[in-house]
Amino acid sequence: MNRIKQKLNENKKLLSIYFTAGYPNIDDTVSIIQNLEQSGVDMIEIGLPFSDPLADGPTIQASSTAALKNGMTTEKLFKQLEDIRQSVSIPLIIMGYFNPVLQYGVEAFCKKCQEIGIDGLILPDLPADVYDEDYKAIFEKYGLINVFLITPQTSEERIRYIDSISNGFIYMVSSASTTGAQSGFGETQITYFERISKMNLNNPQIVGFGISNNETFTQATTYAKGAIIGSAFIKHLTNHGVETIASFVNFINDNKS
Repeated sequence: MNRIKQKLNENKKLLSIYFTAGYPNIDDTVSIIQNLEQSGVDMIEIGLPFSDPLADGPTIQASSTAALKNGMTTEKLFKQLEDIRQSVSIPLIIMGYFNPVLQYGVEAFCKKCQEIGIDGLILPDLPADVYDEDYKAIFEKYGLINVFLITPQTSEERIRYIDSISNGFIYMVSSASTTGAQSGFGETQITYFERISKMNLNNPQIVGFGISNNETFTQATTYAKGAIIGSAFIKHLTNHGVETIASFVNFINDNKS
């Protein structure tokens, strides 16, 4: 069974961490992953930096720009990760934009992901219907879960369609804005979380965008299977370095059940 599905079957709320590959330094990728697993994180999203990251807030955009300047490429990332399964067992997901995947070759990219032990992909700019018609068979051939995003503006019809072609979890974007940390969720977002929860979808939801502390993690996971932290973790790496990852995860886990 795919590692993502195994993790989703566990009777606990899941903490997923996003970071940008090649940031702060080009060779930090593997040590960040290892440190995150050792600190008790449930899943990791490895950001493949792209030159035009439209959905990302300023923190992640800045990390992508720095990673590209550091020399990070698709080929470099695959090289860094080729032995990752010798030391890491939790689910690993590559998150990025579809253009680099298309340039690499979709089937070649998926095949390489399978070879190194990647469990899934999150490609926000790959439309669900295009995936369903053109690429789903390739992803399934190589055992990869494709994760789709929904937002407060996504129609119920669209959400149910996404649910029907998903086989892992649905990435529930907490707001219509770009990524970024915030101190707490308002009434509008809580209403949205409740609405999606009541739809009784086949795939569990994991909330992303705006998770930065105990409060937002707990709020999000009241209505969902887990939550994803990106910008707040990258800020921590920027300010405190790779050596202090455990303290960041412990800070989030204080209220995590």
